[in-house]
Amino acid sequence: MAVNQALLCEAQATGPSRVPVARPRLPSAEAVFPYLQKIDDAGWYSNFGPLLTEFEARLAGRFPVGTEIVTVTNATQALTLTLMAMDLRAGGYVVMPAWTFVATAHAVIQAGLRPWFADVDPDSWMLRPEAVTDLAANVREQVVAVIPVSAFGARGDMAAWRAFRDATGVPVLVDAAAAFDTLDDAALPAVVSLHATKVLGIGEGGYLATRDAKLAARVRQLTTFGFEGGRESHVAATNAKLSEYAAAVGLAGLDAWPADRFRFLRAAQHLRMSLIGQPDVRFQDGWGTEWATSVCTVGLPDGTAGAVAAILHGQGIDTRQWWGTGCHTTPAFADCARGDLRHTDRLAGSVIGLPFSIDLSAAETTRISTALQQALAGL
Repeated sequence: MAVNQALLCEAQATGPSRVPVARPRLPSAEAVFPYLQKIDDAGWYSNFGPLLTEFEARLAGRFPVGTEIVTVTNATQALTLTLMAMDLRAGGYVVMPAWTFVATAHAVIQAGLRPWFADVDPDSWMLRPEAVTDLAANVREQVVAVIPVSAFGARGDMAAWRAFRDATGVPVLVDAAAAFDTLDDAALPAVVSLHATKVLGIGEGGYLATRDAKLAARVRQLTTFGFEGGRESHVAATNAKLSEYAAAVGLAGLDAWPADRFRFLRAAQHLRMSLIGQPDVRFQDGWGTEWATSVCTVGLPDGTAGAVAAILHGQGIDTRQWWGTGCHTTPAFADCARGDLRHTDRLAGSVIGLPFSIDLSAAETTRISTALQQALAGL
């Protein structure tokens, strides 16, 4: 911490301030205040009050009719409780990409299951059904579910995963943590994060979207002590409800979402245009043109991510390896089973998170693009 503070003080004394890799922004106190007044008027603060009910209904309105929404204290808990609600065979493998945030693997283990780390498609950075169907027979017979991950907010090939589920009978749960904007169909159960760093954030929170009413009811029961319409616990569960205060922030966020989405897309397009002459910088397909997310993750030439990050840091521009070098390299999961991860290992050395935020300024955009071009030219 002392070293970081010294660097910051030095940068402020000698030139422009650092460009942070992320600058989260939640609804303002002014925007939330009318909803807080409703809480005061109702005297209802938690336990599925009117604001949470409204928040879930508005979230459901983003999906086809018949979609159920279950809010949870965070997306990791939502993944865990959904896996538990699926009644999967204890100790079975859940195939998931090694190229993901550690929360995915934590959820699998907390649900009493075992991660099987599979490789991703090198272009989309996401798991494909072939990664499961091509597994050795002795592994496939232990697979009880699959968790494809929507990489940094990209939607992924949901049709292919529906076909896989229908053909194999293996349940599929989508980790759509960053895909608030792109997820518009809950034919496959999917979990979205409402963390402060996401495009729609409430601080901490998440939700399950599903067309399976029984699954939704089961997850809801697991979020509230195993209650089933009364005060008697029917199953071992936990307390993972959202309060009315969290719902107030969420409702204010939904009110602002159309304008916020436009601002995210505008900032993204400005950054894309500033790097239009750099073929070595690859944006995710549709990023900033078709869909909005809160981070900018780009592909660079193989093995250059570390060197580029160091050069940008020296120029006052922060970067981030949002998924580190792959979930499988984290000490907590070093002993987990895995397949050939050559694409994941390559991405770990070539993917970098650039600074991005809803209020990214023109001056910051210019600094980022100029420094990145210089860094690549010097390699």
